[in-house]
Amino acid sequence: MSQVRLEDHFTAGEIFRAVIGPIGMVLFSSFYTIADGIFLSQKGGQGAFSGANLIFPLLMIFGSFGFMFGSGGNALVSKTLGEKDPKKANRYFSLVVYSAFVFGILLAIISYFVVEPVANFFASIEKDAASSSDAMIQSAITYGHILSLGLPLFLLQNMFTSFFSTAQKPGLGFFVTFLAGITNIIFDAIFILGCNRSVTGAAIASVMGQALGALIPLFYFFFSKKSLIHLGTTKFEGKPLLKVMSNGSSEFVSNTASAIVGLTYNIQLLRYIGEDGVASYAILQYIGYLFMAIYLGYSLGLSPVVGYHYGAKNHKELHNLLCRSLIFLAMAGLLMFGLSEALATVLASLFSGSNESLKALSERAIRIYCTIFLTSGFSIFASGYFTALSNGLVSAIISFVRTFVFELVFVFTLPLLWGADGIWAAAPFAEIGSSAVTLFFFLRERKKYGY
Repeated sequence: MSQVRLEDHFTAGEIFRAVIGPIGMVLFSSFYTIADGIFLSQKGGQGAFSGANLIFPLLMIFGSFGFMFGSGGNALVSKTLGEKDPKKANRYFSLVVYSAFVFGILLAIISYFVVEPVANFFASIEKDAASSSDAMIQSAITYGHILSLGLPLFLLQNMFTSFFSTAQKPGLGFFVTFLAGITNIIFDAIFILGCNRSVTGAAIASVMGQALGALIPLFYFFFSKKSLIHLGTTKFEGKPLLKVMSNGSSEFVSNTASAIVGLTYNIQLLRYIGEDGVASYAILQYIGYLFMAIYLGYSLGLSPVVGYHYGAKNHKELHNLLCRSLIFLAMAGLLMFGLSEALATVLASLFSGSNESLKALSERAIRIYCTIFLTSGFSIFASGYFTALSNGLVSAIISFVRTFVFELVFVFTLPLLWGADGIWAAAPFAEIGSSAVTLFFFLRERKKYGY
């Protein structure tokens, strides 16, 4: 596959070449938790499966800082490249990478000591607290402690996902993520099936995959001096670093808010259903990771292109990228909705094993929840588009409204009307509201950016 040149005019074919690598990267990144889920659900028991997914949203709150450094840094670096200043771009790139690693170490320490109190809190709110699964809570603590230790690597992995596109090497980024994903799956099989290590094995396998996903790019960007961007000496610069964190706040807000909402879902499900509800929600999340990877990868792949043409003041190309993207999002939404409806029974069976009640509950949840795919790509793309335009405020508002405000409101109110079905319907209703907000900002900002 030929190199993607940021300065080119992007036809449908050019866009495909720009986004296929990032889409693949996000897809294989999602396989980490999906592989854990499949192995745990089939061999670890429901307590292990529910426990790992009970605590995972907490870990994603800390991991969201990697997306912040990646998206915000990517916008700054690609804009600087568009301004024809590669030396400064590489200095900024190095600053972002080194800062993210140090930040990851601090977060790992905090996360490790927070895991157990949060898990014990969940144990106290289950529908029938007396029947709270000790296996579920202990699995949550074990899984959370091990993944906490890998947070510095997780931050770097999430961050480098963006920068491979900026370096005009999306294919290499896909290969690295593929290798990390395969490593995670292989060691899941070894530890869970071969060594009967269950949650401990799943967590160690995930960290091993994250290590490859972080260290290979680190060595590549350090030693490959021919790369468009590379690691080297830098200096602490507070202003650009604050700009990175501010501009990347939308992705941080989006992922953190999504994780907080995930914790809220688990609270509501423990109250209305119990442990089976947590397991069913985990199945929905695995499906979401897989399908939403299309939207997230597309946004990541196109972001440096948008940032470059914004820096070059090429308004005609910004308009071209937006129009072609809207067509793609509509087609992808219809396809994913149809697939998720058609495969609802298969997907529910994949994670529920021989538990027929869990299978029936999960299949119903999938059929309600999957309508989310019709509209979610619009807001996801818009958030990345405005980040690339260096408008972190609008991007953050879209992300915050999409993943926090509407969904948090609906996950508490809809169950009052429809019981457990209201919990599954909260996300689709939230996406409709966020799409309206997104449309408002696209119309309001069109003259300013000329798209």
